[in-house]
Amino acid sequence: MPLRIGKYRIMRRIGEGTTSEVFLGHDEFNDRPVAVKRVRGSMLRDATDGHVFSRFFASEAALAGRLHHPNVVDIYDAVPDPVEPYLVMEYVPGTTLRAYCQPDHLLPLEQIVEIGFKCAMALGYCYRQGLIHRDVKPANIFAVEAQGVVTDVKIGDFGSALNLTSEATQVHRVGSLAYMSPEQLDGSELDARADIYSLGALLYHLIAGQPPFDGVSQATLMHQICHAHPPSLVNLRTGVTPALDQVVQRCLAKQAGDRYATWDEVGEALSQLVSLHHVPRGALQGVLDSERFTLLRTLDFFTQFGDVALWEVVHRARWQRFPVGHPLYSRGDEGRTFHIIAAGAVEVYREGRRVAQLGSGTSVGEMAYLAPSPELRQHSADIVVTEASTTISFTPDTLARLSPNSRHLFDEAFIRVLVRRLHAAHESLAHPRRIL
Repeated sequence: MPLRIGKYRIMRRIGEGTTSEVFLGHDEFNDRPVAVKRVRGSMLRDATDGHVFSRFFASEAALAGRLHHPNVVDIYDAVPDPVEPYLVMEYVPGTTLRAYCQPDHLLPLEQIVEIGFKCAMALGYCYRQGLIHRDVKPANIFAVEAQGVVTDVKIGDFGSALNLTSEATQVHRVGSLAYMSPEQLDGSELDARADIYSLGALLYHLIAGQPPFDGVSQATLMHQICHAHPPSLVNLRTGVTPALDQVVQRCLAKQAGDRYATWDEVGEALSQLVSLHHVPRGALQGVLDSERFTLLRTLDFFTQFGDVALWEVVHRARWQRFPVGHPLYSRGDEGRTFHIIAAGAVEVYREGRRVAQLGSGTSVGEMAYLAPSPELRQHSADIVVTEASTTISFTPDTLARLSPNSRHLFDEAFIRVLVRRLHAAHESLAHPRRIL
């Protein structure tokens, strides 16, 4: 094992395959652990397939610093060393989803649906960057665990990705056979629906403990992928509802036109399985990330937020529930938080007189929060919950931990809220000048 690869100190080997080996390294400049994936020089020098392996490295190297999504492994650097080129990536401790494909080690159904939703959102993000992964499979999805529960996932290994925006020569007809779509096998032109098929195959494997097709030879497996229909999941595992089976089977449709047309449609279908109680709730009795993400998309405050920014809000914000009559703010309180009402309603009172009612999708408390001086940070009104409410709240510390882009989106949203309130105030006073 090498002591160093480039500027990275190597701690231990964490994985290896036919074409490459992966080491846990330490990035001393940024003081963080990294995964260093080094291509075996012997593979690049192979007279028959060396050029193919070079293309795989080039495809992944081209994405260095380009993909930034909570459910995608970051590629920090790519070094085209003439002997053994290597990639430097985000280190994700733990295992891959392959560990949860065995019949005696399956995840609860609601966790599988949650994983599917996060993968759909991440792959949708990648597709908007012009990428089709083409090798979506359990071994390429890293599982982030906490106390024995898979709390998050990250998609990795973009060596097979098809870059729709690149003019460079790319390798076609690649992927892992058990998860490849029919159009990948016959060499047809691909779009997002090829990865949608692969995600369906992955979900099928996680649910049933077996892939949708399992031929004894490559030829048999290819024939099944193109012509056979996988058994219903309802008959393969207790707790699988027809609705869950229908979503997975639609992803696995033979014709691309019979699958979901977009990643947003896939995400919506998976989210509805949770919200409509088509999957049993076990260990994850709380509100799932998929539910929160879907809720944020419906709120007016977040209309300009993209998926990545919404995921930041899901993970950084404090989600709270308040009963009717709860004083959200009292006059004279110092403003150290603001709330965005996700559900329910509040009323604003000045000296005992109701002056406003605010419902879902708007913010409350932002004026005191944004005020430039301590004197102005005191609330000048009482704000009381009048319909049982769910709010998303931020403090200065949590807001500061958001990315610059997300903070900018919050600033824009606050401006929209203030303009609407100024307009409403002018209308209520019958002001002759209309604010547009």
